Amino acid sequence: MQAYQLVGWQQPPELREVPVPDPGPGQVLVKVGGAGACHSDLHIMEAPAPLPGFTSPPFTLGHENAGWVERLGPGVTGFVPGDPVIVYGSWGCGVCANCRESRENYCQTLGGQGPGLGGGHDGGMAEYLLVPAARYLIPLGTLDPRQAAPLSDAGLTSYHAVKRSLHLLGPGSTAVVIGAGGLGQMTIQILRALSAATTVVAVDTDAGKLETAKRMGADEALLSGDEAIKRIKEITGQQGAQLVLDMVGVAPTLRMAAQVARMLGHLTIVGLGGAALPVNFSSPPHECSVASPYWGSLTELTEVITLAQQGKIKMLVEHFPLERADAAYQLLHDGKIQGRAVVTPQA
Repeated sequence: MQAYQLVGWQQPPELREVPVPDPGPGQVLVKVGGAGACHSDLHIMEAPAPLPGFTSPPFTLGHENAGWVERLGPGVTGFVPGDPVIVYGSWGCGVCANCRESRENYCQTLGGQGPGLGGGHDGGMAEYLLVPAARYLIPLGTLDPRQAAPLSDAGLTSYHAVKRSLHLLGPGSTAVVIGAGGLGQMTIQILRALSAATTVVAVDTDAGKLETAKRMGADEALLSGDEAIKRIKEITGQQGAQLVLDMVGVAPTLRMAAQVARMLGHLTIVGLGGAALPVNFSSPPHECSVASPYWGSLTELTEVITLAQQGKIKMLVEHFPLERADAAYQLLHDGKIQGRAVVTPQA
């Protein structure tokens, strides 16, 4: 089969011929319908060698995966070939305290590194994906795997980031989403689906993405800069927002996040831009909680799929055949994907 693999650190990925995996006991082979292209993949491609905890290349990229059950390993029950499924992407040990609570994203043994993230498992940018345990599969029902694949990361990460702060988002509250790309667009929809926040504000440097953010449910869409900070202060009576979610994580966005958050609020860093948040006695505001959540739990992915099945959230998706994976990542790198790029190996 064809697989899009990272062949060496700081080397461009290649489309290579590899064997189709054979599922062993407890494992499931999935025919990949969609594999999302994520900014974290770009960080992996560009990172100096070796990344901590990563196995050496080659390995197949792609940690946002959905498709159809192809073959069951011995002992697997609950699925039959042809079932449409989405793959929970953070694979833990299954036995530590966090894994037993469904929080395999915070596995205390393996760190929750799943497919395509260099943790020893090939990802889904291939015709087939070997999943080590059936518990990582969630039925999609009538959802199309080609559309649903990004829900396993962009949807789940956004959901988890919002859910932890819902107690702050009562009537009259404000939530600010910095970065209105695919992740930010999903966050806006989830804020609308879950919270009673009166005002949802999107901030970005791209006017086109801000227009999309408005269609997704943002009340205000502001070009990043001093005027955006001033406007958010006006909206919040100079107090700042109860929740600020930085979906970018670079120095300018983190500085803005600290300026528009409020006392006793939450500042949540989701983006992997790699910058550091300046912290002193006055900034962020007093007792403003700062967190950097990572993905979400298996249970939360089930909840995300339910929201999608109910039509309350929908990912804006652009499809690329496997042989055009390079083009998908280049457009992502250049900021030209309005929603989420999805590689479709079966197209």
